[in-house]
Amino acid sequence: MTFSIVARDSQTGELGVATATAGPAVGALVPHVRAGQAAMATQAMTNPYLAVDTLAAIPATDAEQALQGALAQDPESDRRQAIVIDAQGRIGAWTGVRCEDYAGHAVGENVAVAGNIIAGRAVLDAMLQAIKGPGDLTERLFAALQAGNRAGGDRRTITSAALKVVRDQVYPEVDLRVDWSADPIADLSDLIARTRHGSYAEFFSAVLRRDSRF
Repeated sequence: MTFSIVARDSQTGELGVATATAGPAVGALVPHVRAGQAAMATQAMTNPYLAVDTLAAIPATDAEQALQGALAQDPESDRRQAIVIDAQGRIGAWTGVRCEDYAGHAVGENVAVAGNIIAGRAVLDAMLQAIKGPGDLTERLFAALQAGNRAGGDRRTITSAALKVVRDQVYPEVDLRVDWSADPIADLSDLIARTRHGSYAEFFSAVLRRDSRF
């Protein structure tokens, strides 16, 4: 039903998450970020409080311990899927045994991917490869999402997508979503372009900082 990626840029310290799914408004439930701490996707039979509890435990503990602690409090953890990366690049990943096939996750350096009801392992492999490409974290997260979709993506279709990135400010540097579309990947690409060009690029780069002046 959903495929997602979380990643950390070791040069800038940025943390980000990108996701796409067959249902509406994936950006409202699946992607979660906290500046200087972690990025997370919680999916399958989504429990957003799994992210709330995991992120609350970081940085007092690492990503894996935080996730396992949150799962221990969830009576339906076998229906959940989650990936989380913390500011040190440590990763937690979980695919419950009751997640629908194909369901799985994979981990690389500063990156984790996960999917359920997807075309197969090739979706995850494509995302892991694409994140290694050129560009900043936003561009690479989008490229990974696009690659996963091209590799088969969700077995049914996708209708919503979202992307979030945080750096040193509490408010996300990037917080974009397509809540319902026949082609949410294309629409997300358009949103990224529109926020990065012309007068809006200057506006967004300033307004997201607490100390900004116009």
